[in-house]
Amino acid sequence: MLDDNKIEILRADFNNKLHADAIVALMSQYALDPMGGGHDLSEYVKKNLVDMLSKRQDVSVVLAFAGKQPVGLLTAIEGFLTFQCKPLLNIHDMIVKADARGQGIGSRLLREAELIAQEKACCKLTLEVLSGNGPAKAAYARFGFSSYQLDPQMGEAMFWEKRL
Repeated sequence: MLDDNKIEILRADFNNKLHADAIVALMSQYALDPMGGGHDLSEYVKKNLVDMLSKRQDVSVVLAFAGKQPVGLLTAIEGFLTFQCKPLLNIHDMIVKADARGQGIGSRLLREAELIAQEKACCKLTLEVLSGNGPAKAAYARFGFSSYQLDPQMGEAMFWEKRL
């Protein structure tokens, strides 16, 4: 069990090698997990991810460290909600290492994302979660997230994709 007082939550500096290495290592662990697809990142992604993230003004990465050990990551990407004519912040990736789960690190990452969203004058935070990921769904619900619908007769919103 990690000492919560020794967990540092910070916004990633893409020019900091410790931060850059943490981003790639944590994303690799996430990708290998069944909730991340079960397949490691390609060598191309491992080599280029941090550089590509650093070029985007709409991306924020939050890291959790226990000492120099990375234990959590949240990647958020700014979008735009036309119905309110305001930005939104979408939590695209979130991982807490298996041996660090259940200690509030995820909540602390989410709090930092909420601060970022407030600084950017966003109208809401969004995320997607797999229907079978009960622990994540419970954690997100505790933080105030829920599924949404515009009209109850039309049902809940669904996330779809078309790969290109």
